[in-house]
Amino acid sequence: MRKTEIRVERVDSFFERGRKLARAADRGEPIPSSRVVAFEDVEALLHVLTEKRVLLLKQVKETPSSISMLATKLKRDRSAVTRDVQLLERFGVIQVTERPLPGHGKQKWITPLAGEIQLTAVL
Repeated sequence: MRKTEIRVERVDSFFERGRKLARAADRGEPIPSSRVVAFEDVEALLHVLTEKRVLLLKQVKETPSSISMLATKLKRDRSAVTRDVQLLERFGVIQVTERPLPGHGKQKWITPLAGEIQLTAVL
């Protein structure tokens, strides 16, 4: 699995990092197998990564499972876990796939997109 870094990064640094990757690709160099989710300021990062969502990420990293199982393990309402899962999926931190249930129906299965998630903020 890849590494995901969630960080606070100025806009100019974000674009400079993109230019460096583009130059490396132009030279035919390999692009690192990692993902960066960048926020413009600490407030935006903390709006997305609340305490409950960080606990959800830890649980998914430890044991990928369904939304219902996550809600039970975290002792949270299923609808709240669903909202958090949708938000984290939108930011590319977790992956949601549908699995068939034996007998009938489908189940959403939550897995991390990276083996390591690193949070970085410089104040």
